[in-house]
Amino acid sequence: MVAPRWVRPSNRDRNTEGYYETEFHRMRQRDPEYFKDSIRMSPRMFDLLLNKIEHRLDKKILPQADITQLYLAHGTPVSILSRLFKMGEFTVRSITLEVCQVLWDTLKLEYLPVPTEQDWKKYAEEYTEKWNFPNCCGAVDGKHVAIQCPANSGSVYFNHKGFHSIVLMAVCNAKYEFLMVDIGGFGGNSDGGLFSASEFGKRLLQNPPPNYLPNSVLEFPFYIVGDAAFPLKRNLMRPYPDMNLPIIKENFNTRPSIARRTIENAFGILVARWRILSKTIDLHPTNTGKITQACVILHNFMIRHTNDYNSERFVGQVNRNTGTVTSEGEWRPHTDPLWSVTAAEVYLGNNSSRNAYHLRDVLAQYVLDE
Repeated sequence: MVAPRWVRPSNRDRNTEGYYETEFHRMRQRDPEYFKDSIRMSPRMFDLLLNKIEHRLDKKILPQADITQLYLAHGTPVSILSRLFKMGEFTVRSITLEVCQVLWDTLKLEYLPVPTEQDWKKYAEEYTEKWNFPNCCGAVDGKHVAIQCPANSGSVYFNHKGFHSIVLMAVCNAKYEFLMVDIGGFGGNSDGGLFSASEFGKRLLQNPPPNYLPNSVLEFPFYIVGDAAFPLKRNLMRPYPDMNLPIIKENFNTRPSIARRTIENAFGILVARWRILSKTIDLHPTNTGKITQACVILHNFMIRHTNDYNSERFVGQVNRNTGTVTSEGEWRPHTDPLWSVTAAEVYLGNNSSRNAYHLRDVLAQYVLDE
């Protein structure tokens, strides 16, 4: 069959000599470990993923779904992928964005559902067991995903770190699985903050009714833990500020620092596994958001179905009582962490209430006495 005139001469043997028809199948059959290194999942996991999304993909795109995996796993430039798969650059970009959108639309209800009251209670039990921080349901942080300056955008995406970005805000549980995400905020937004009117910000502070602290008669709210960039709220705990604190406050500050390692590790695993996020993405912010969504949902998909994606060796270990790091995670040499957002970018409404200060003091006394 004669190829259409608009197909580049070097791409006309795609159906027999393209990467999918040759190397992809060869890796899968002969070297599953290399296959896994290439697309961040085993052949079995790749089949499971395809089984969940194939009904939403165009039949012409389905055989090339691995393009998206290579792009997300390594940030391989579209120009290189187009040569490997013997396709035009526009076609490759269109495929990756379509598959990313399908991944998000198809999997978010299963792998990123809205937490229920029972879910929050389960997350709190996991935090208590693993990290010794009672009634904590999760940890929150925000990171900048670097982008090229969008046309005619002015300074809205230009952040305090000196580059253009969109913001990925997230809450994770004790197992490094993302529970809530907000993707696409302006990297340079400091007027009113990212969440003064966002659904994410409202949900962040709507944990279930209070519960008793373990082995006590003290009723205490469930809460999320954040760093100093976040305001102290009834459902949002942060460390005491300042230096030279009394022993009760110094002792307390160790606990949120330990608990917050979960969100640090969650972002570290995410970027180490899906390295497109470690690069400056040359796409419109909307499309960068699609890429980020796909990485987040694949992260949760892999945690849910495998043990080695977020293994203890890859994550690293810390003493849950003292905060002493006993082993550094393997993800750390693979990638630099994303830049965190600032307090101005986090803004979650009114200043801390007197009740929130009191609750932190109560919790500080509890962890000192236990």
